[in-house]
Amino acid sequence: MKNLFIKIAAVGLLMLAPAIAQAAEGYSTANVNMRAGPSTRYPAVAVIPTGSSVEIRGCLSDVNWCDVEFYGGRGWVSGQYVQALYQQRRVYVGPQYYRPLGIPMIRFSVDNYWDRYYRNRDFYRDRDRWSRGPDYYYRDRDNRDRDRDRDNRDRDRNWRERDGDRDGRDRDRDWRDDNQRDDRQRDDRQRGERQRDDRRGDDRRPDRRNFDCRPGDPSRDE
Repeated sequence: MKNLFIKIAAVGLLMLAPAIAQAAEGYSTANVNMRAGPSTRYPAVAVIPTGSSVEIRGCLSDVNWCDVEFYGGRGWVSGQYVQALYQQRRVYVGPQYYRPLGIPMIRFSVDNYWDRYYRNRDFYRDRDRWSRGPDYYYRDRDNRDRDRDRDNRDRDRNWRERDGDRDGRDRDRDWRDDNQRDDRQRDDRQRGERQRDDRRGDDRRPDRRNFDCRPGDPSRDE
């Protein structure tokens, strides 16, 4: 019976071994961003406060970044900000401690990882560009920003040209209006002068009544 219990316990340990190997407990050493990929250029998905406990699900073999779980969320943190307990002391998580700590070495794929954890995130819609790497994404975004800036400059230049044409037309219209107003004022002034001359001429013209001879007037022709 005792041997039976030992065998059952051994089987149980064997069954638990893969699960134990899937994660190791770690602690953040600073207020660190948990990111959507193994680079500081990937979007931040959460901030892990200093001293918080995290579950290390796996780390990359080529760069010191680890996939961690924090309060049910998943993301990536650099190993230089994560410590784990090893032989009664805390050590920074690095490749030399992966095997002793039971941390599996894994790979990262934007498509698989984001499909699993980030479908509700705004950056998920750009996963096709992100899947080519953060450098490509930012280079593509910079190109799009330059294209947008160039379009804005072209649009501003077109607006300035249209504004210049409109200002020119407005100046021409103002010039014509000024000339027409000057012509009207000159015509009105000339008309007024003619009317004044006519009135003065009437005043100088002899009154015909002064030339009418009354009977007995010696100046009247017989």
